[in-house]
Amino acid sequence: MNIPFYKYQGTGNDFVIIDNRKGEYSHLSKSQVKFICERRFGIGADGLMLLNLKEDYDFEMKYYNADGAESSMCGNGGRCLVKFAYDLGIRRTTYNFLAVDGPHEATFGNQGWVRLKMKDVSEMDEDNGNCIVDTGSPHYVKIVNDIKHYDVFEEGKRIRYSKKFKQEGINVNFVEVEHKQIYVRTYERGVENETYSCGTGVTASALACAHNRGFNRVEVETLGGNLAVEFTKLEDTHFNDIWLCGPATFVFKGEIELKAS
Repeated sequence: MNIPFYKYQGTGNDFVIIDNRKGEYSHLSKSQVKFICERRFGIGADGLMLLNLKEDYDFEMKYYNADGAESSMCGNGGRCLVKFAYDLGIRRTTYNFLAVDGPHEATFGNQGWVRLKMKDVSEMDEDNGNCIVDTGSPHYVKIVNDIKHYDVFEEGKRIRYSKKFKQEGINVNFVEVEHKQIYVRTYERGVENETYSCGTGVTASALACAHNRGFNRVEVETLGGNLAVEFTKLEDTHFNDIWLCGPATFVFKGEIELKAS
């Protein structure tokens, strides 16, 4: 089976995207998805997305991690899928699409950045002085110093596979704070490695570092580039009107042959 695909990236967080509006590729197996995402034997990506038709929405986002398993929400993936929809000719002032964590809105902002509205956050948990927050995917946020030399892989793996989180898994973000700007590095479950950027992780980190009430915007630097998170803080752990903002870029397109699983 030959499948046409498209490759997009958002601050180095890269994805294979398949146009599935006709429904031909709805039954990809876990092994097939994993093969597509393998960097040495497949196309190579942090995840794979299907753009599906969905009644009452502009489209539906179906997301798979690089390990082939269906996953929770991916913020950078959502932004890339919106850019893909635009490139397909689906043109809207405001996009409305459905993802695994519910409905999302998206618009295009300055410099062609994609602004993706994330789900509201109503609670944060604490673990040994660190923050746990769900922004569509579960995230652990730890403040560190000298982040550029921090061992993200080993420490992230240790937390992700600790007794408390091993069964369900958790994404682990390490954050260095400087005024209203933060630097974030993330170990992602499903990829089981550090990625160049993580949209839900950047969002979780920005909210965890927010100290003032009212509208706010946090500038974020990642290994793959710059993003921003805008939000309204209602109470200490209650946030709404959360927007993940950043670039989404087409890389290349092609066709891949898949063997039956």
